[in-house]
Amino acid sequence: MANHKSAIKRIRQTEKRRLHNRYYAKTARNAMKVLRSTEDKNEAQTQFPKVCAMLDKLAKKHIIHKNKAGNLKSELAKYVNKLA
Repeated sequence: MANHKSAIKRIRQTEKRRLHNRYYAKTARNAMKVLRSTEDKNEAQTQFPKVCAMLDKLAKKHIIHKNKAGNLKSELAKYVNKLA
């Protein structure tokens, strides 16, 4: 176990941030899952900007890498455009 006050505080901060990041990453994954399961093009087009905003926010806060966010957005855009 940590012996220094600063190390104990750092452990508390890390755990708090880990839970915070996990919540937002999971929320974005669920939103992507809902978008991918959508068959209606109009509904998918309304959901797509919201999901993109979530991914951009995750990348901005360094929860996911910016290139990963770009790849996911590209994949989702292809899916939405492919819907008839």
